[in-house]
Amino acid sequence: MTAVDKIVVVGGGIGGVSAAVALAKRGMEVTVLERAPEIKEIGAGLQLGPNAGRVLQDLGVMDAVLRTAVLPHRFVLRDIYTGDEIYQATMGKEFVQRYGAPYTVIHRADLLDALLEVALATGNVEVATGKEVVAVEQTDTAAHVQCADGSTYRGDAVIGADGLRSAVRRLTLDDSEPIRSEYVIYRGPGPRPEGTEDAVMLFAGDEIHLMQYPVQGGELLNRVLSFRSRTAAPGSEEWATREELFERFANTCDHIKESLHTLDLETRWVQFDRKPMAGWSDGRITLLGDAAHPMRQYLAQGAGQAMEDAVALADALGNGAADVPAALAKYEEIRYPRTSAVQENTRFFGEMVHLGGAGAILRDAYLGTLADNDYSLAQWLYGTDGVAPPRVPDHMDIYSKS
Repeated sequence: MTAVDKIVVVGGGIGGVSAAVALAKRGMEVTVLERAPEIKEIGAGLQLGPNAGRVLQDLGVMDAVLRTAVLPHRFVLRDIYTGDEIYQATMGKEFVQRYGAPYTVIHRADLLDALLEVALATGNVEVATGKEVVAVEQTDTAAHVQCADGSTYRGDAVIGADGLRSAVRRLTLDDSEPIRSEYVIYRGPGPRPEGTEDAVMLFAGDEIHLMQYPVQGGELLNRVLSFRSRTAAPGSEEWATREELFERFANTCDHIKESLHTLDLETRWVQFDRKPMAGWSDGRITLLGDAAHPMRQYLAQGAGQAMEDAVALADALGNGAADVPAALAKYEEIRYPRTSAVQENTRFFGEMVHLGGAGAILRDAYLGTLADNDYSLAQWLYGTDGVAPPRVPDHMDIYSKS
């Protein structure tokens, strides 16, 4: 057996291109297959914790990212009904020194452009667009991808980084449908009002919230609104309407009511995730990012976990690895405990954000006891010292409702 030298990555999103950079920088030739006619990111703003920031530094992408990113100086939790501040955590010099990288907010397209720029500059990455994958097969010595246009690609390994509804996952695993959330999302990136601070601001209420932060060098303010629809009947598309949105946010503070009119109310974004599942890897085929472990938005870790996957994958396949199936199994063994903990705690954090009544009062009282440089709640997520993730209370079935 010889060392790994050629990899096929299916999916040209943030996870797939991050994997291409990481693999290419370790000397492997990478072909990225993207179904769309061009490499283009859908969506608006994106938050990257310092765990993702360390990956950007490792991949040599941080300088390109900082051309358009904003480094917020604090995270703020506010009451959505009164606008009152409940909790803040500073993200300045002390935060960066503690975690080795800043907290970054950026437009998704800007991040993908930065990653693609660095990927192509390695000279080891080829991108092919308009490639719909219809078959994935493997032998003892290689893995093969067949596309709808009749083209085929061969590699020492195939990486499925093709998102929530991954073709690679569907073709290689006996899998179920993802879980649709009853929480719907409306987005609204638009001009940044004068006086808006460089902060990640979360307005929380009873089964509703609004998140805002600046992007594109501070020129735009990205707003993300979400609420649990009370009309989300299984199989129905007539739910989470504009009328329901305005009804649910009728008693919020003036800032929120004004923000509603900045949203794109023609486009409703539905959240999906899956329960943690071991067994991403099958011989020379493995999954990465949302293809392996899709998660809700509440910890802002979807992209970050995909980027962590990319580095772990490259480490497993690099350094002269000869046994590809063993290397991919090791990659999953390393990543699964981490990603499953993030998936579960993302759901748990979502429940905490959306508390009402006595639950919200107790949450706010506890957060009010924390200093603004007390990062203990995030240490397991952002740190490198092996702090164990929080354990979801045994009495809570976080998958009992969507």
